[in-house]
Amino acid sequence: MHTGERLRAVDLAATAGISVQQVRNYVDLGVLPAVRRTESGYRIFTAEHARALAVARRMAEGHGWARTREIMAAVHRDDLPAALAALDGGHAELHRERAEIRRVLGAFETVVTSPAAVAPAPRGAARVGEVAALVGVRTSLLRLWEERGLLRPTRVRGTGYRVYDDTELRAAQVVALLRRGAYPFEIIAAVLAELRTTGSAQRVRAELGRREQELHRRSLRRLRASAALHDYLRHRESLGPA
Repeated sequence: MHTGERLRAVDLAATAGISVQQVRNYVDLGVLPAVRRTESGYRIFTAEHARALAVARRMAEGHGWARTREIMAAVHRDDLPAALAALDGGHAELHRERAEIRRVLGAFETVVTSPAAVAPAPRGAARVGEVAALVGVRTSLLRLWEERGLLRPTRVRGTGYRVYDDTELRAAQVVALLRRGAYPFEIIAAVLAELRTTGSAQRVRAELGRREQELHRRSLRRLRASAALHDYLRHRESLGPA
């Protein structure tokens, strides 16, 4: 596959704005095709290496360097199934992130539109029994939510009684609401973390919307990278065996 005009390592490095040592590292890692050497031991680079380098950089923009190294190395050792499996893994990650964002957004919609969740809580500290009565659950369930890190009541010095301030009472309302909606604990934890950070469900929705837009941009970069890899695979196939 080493066809075309010979290139020096410094020329190849210049096309991508990297060092000559990085070019050598890419060869050793399989990011670039194997090289032949001159009788005196110098590596022989060609336009095929320049092509592979351009594809690798496009791949890194979409998939990151760790997965790019895995995919390109598999391609260059002619292990297409391994390359495709790694590629599919990257797209599957985006799918999971997108699904999680939508689930969290759905949970926030439930919180924002529920009168019970946005109703002002009684001011001052409340004990576990009062909170349980307010949100409509057993005290044992509140303790379970505390064990899972969803609630953070304080303890009265001396007695050890749990007390919930306005913030934790509101958190208990949110947890109860979302559990009734069958949301899993990991989604509820994400909702509470965002609420505790921003203090506003509206601001959280805006932030999650921003993350979703960034996910769209990442998805497009990954799609362009996959297209570049497809073109590269077709090109290698057209060249025939090495």
